[in-house]
Amino acid sequence: MMLASFDTPHSFIHSKVGPPALLSVFSEAIDESKLVKVKRRFGLIPKLKDTAEARLSGRAMQQIRLIVLLLVVTIAPFSQPLTLSAEANLKSPDLNLILQTLESVEQQNPARSRPYELTREYKAFRADDKKPTAEITAQINFTPPNRKTFKILQASGNARGEKIVRDLLKQETEPVREGHDRDINRTNYDFVFLRQEDFGLIPEYVLRIVPKRKEKGLILGQIWVDAKTFRIRRIEGVPAKSPSIWIKNSYIMLQFAEVNEMWITVSLDAIATVRLLGRYTLTGLYVGREAPSPPQQKTR
Repeated sequence: MMLASFDTPHSFIHSKVGPPALLSVFSEAIDESKLVKVKRRFGLIPKLKDTAEARLSGRAMQQIRLIVLLLVVTIAPFSQPLTLSAEANLKSPDLNLILQTLESVEQQNPARSRPYELTREYKAFRADDKKPTAEITAQINFTPPNRKTFKILQASGNARGEKIVRDLLKQETEPVREGHDRDINRTNYDFVFLRQEDFGLIPEYVLRIVPKRKEKGLILGQIWVDAKTFRIRRIEGVPAKSPSIWIKNSYIMLQFAEVNEMWITVSLDAIATVRLLGRYTLTGLYVGREAPSPPQQKTR
């Protein structure tokens, strides 16, 4: 689970703890040893250089407590409404409602019930090379309810790039066992709401996804869900299980969009470490012309 991060200890105190809780923290740290730890933890006072400086006198302790009390009394009336307002703004949407709607929308996606054929163009780059070491064009066919096949239409350059593409496509088109589909739903994943991001006019919910099984085709990472349509726009993460013994580790980014009324993957970016050969970067782009239009209804 991702935790909210803060730039400085000072911002942590004001956004997460607040003056009343701050007073409690200092009240619990009256003895010298705890006081030193508290000051070092929150960064409120510079670290002491030696143990002699750490032995504060009783008078100094009283002065510190007095200063803290004065700050709390002064700041509390002004900061409390802001704290309550911030907490209200940070309140997470109903995760169960998001997931319920997301699953319902996905079940209605025409890409699940209509046959289609599409073409992707891949480019493989080794390490930090600017020019691709291999270029591959592949065709993917889908036949409802769950049959996918692929074939390589064209390949040039390093054979290792083609091998990486083949391994990824084999995983994508590999038949799934009954009850072990790869859908983004509560059967296959646990979810955690992370945040809401606003890009232009379309806000998106960012969710953490954790596979319930170590299985090919499942991803540990994050998804971006359109807050209006509840369609998944982006997926990023690492495979729960490597698609090939040759791929040591990899990170995958998928983008989705509507094509002929179907919500499908339109781009793929992956960074993989290939055993004995090092790091490769792979990009895949949907070229689009083969996806069929929806059938036309006959008119009388």
